[in-house]
Amino acid sequence: MDNILSVLGVTKRYGKTLALENVNFHIQPNQIVGLLGPNGSGKTTLIKLISTLITDYEGKIQICGYSPGLESKQWVGYLPDGPYLRNDLKVYTTIDMYADFYDDFDKPKAMQMLTTMALEPGMRVKTLSKGMKEKLQLVLVMSRSAKLYLLDEPIAGVDPATRDIILETILKNFMNGASLLISTHLITDVENILDRVLFIRNGRIILDELADNIREHSGKSIDQVFREEFKC
Repeated sequence: MDNILSVLGVTKRYGKTLALENVNFHIQPNQIVGLLGPNGSGKTTLIKLISTLITDYEGKIQICGYSPGLESKQWVGYLPDGPYLRNDLKVYTTIDMYADFYDDFDKPKAMQMLTTMALEPGMRVKTLSKGMKEKLQLVLVMSRSAKLYLLDEPIAGVDPATRDIILETILKNFMNGASLLISTHLITDVENILDRVLFIRNGRIILDELADNIREHSGKSIDQVFREEFKC
C-alpha cells in the first residue's frame, strides 16, 4: 500500500535552536493519526513543513509521491492553529471564496455542514465567537476532497460541547481513502478516534504505535500513557 505521507530524516533548525531532529514516520490511507505532545514539542513546526508554510529543512517529505510544493498542495487540507479568516466578510462570502480558489471544494457539502453546526451564512465573521470561528474554519477544510488533512490543535480553546461537534464533523466528512494527522495536547478528547499515535518530545518522535496496541500492551488509556511519559 502506497503511503499518503512519508517523513524521512527531517530536521529543522531556527538558528542554533533544534526544533525537529531526525523525524521519521509514514501515514497510509484511511488512518487517523494523533501527533501528541506538550506545547513547544515541535507539532506545529512539523505540520507547517508538510503544508509547505516552512520550506527550509533537512531530510525528505513526500505527499502522495510529491515533495511539498505546488503539486502536493492539491492533496492537502490544512487547518492552522490560529484564526485566519477575514473579519469583514460574511460566512457565505468566505465559502464562495474557497469554492473559487479550490477546484476540489464541495460547496453543497460546506453549506450542509454550516447547518449542522448552526452557523448562519449571513453572519459576519467578526460577530462569531471563538468556537463558531473554529467550526467555520473546519467546515472550509473538511469540504475539500483532500488526501491528507492536517489539523493543528482543532479543539484547543473551545468548550467540551464544541469539541464533540468538531470531532464528529471530522469523522463524518474526511474522504474515503484519505488520512488525517491531528495535532493536540488534549488527549482524552481525541484518543477514541485515533488509529495511530505519534508522541513527540523536544522535536523527536519517541513513540510511533497503533492506538490499540498501546492500550493492549500497557493496560492503560493513551491519555494515561501520555501523562506518565511526559510527567504531566
